[in-house]
Amino acid sequence: MRLGRRGTFLLILGVGKTCWGLSFLFDPPPTQSLRLLTSMCDIRHWAWLWIIAGLITLSSAFLRVGRDWAGYVAALIPPTVWAIAYTVAVISGDYSRGAWVAVWYLTSHVGVIMWAATVPEHSVPHAPRRLRKGVE
Repeated sequence: MRLGRRGTFLLILGVGKTCWGLSFLFDPPPTQSLRLLTSMCDIRHWAWLWIIAGLITLSSAFLRVGRDWAGYVAALIPPTVWAIAYTVAVISGDYSRGAWVAVWYLTSHVGVIMWAATVPEHSVPHAPRRLRKGVE
């Protein structure tokens, strides 16, 4: 099976999200900046958000264009949740650096995923128009 551009993007993204989630299971980081999330449940539980989203994203890589939409939706959820948590941490005074992290998640993750979801599988630049003889 040959993966196109969209499939390759989803495969890379899915592996990355799954690994990121696994890191929260096996070696959880300090969570003072994620109090919004950890007030609801342990960071190890939140790891499953990344892992499940990553597996959905990864498996969507093997679907045909048009049927791969679930991978893009799944890919958006964890970084959006994290961006919200970091924004709340800034507002509450828990983590002043959180604004920069939130913007990073929103641009480098959410923005890139939203852009990639709109990229057609195959796009070829238009051929230059040739002028006919005698026509300017």
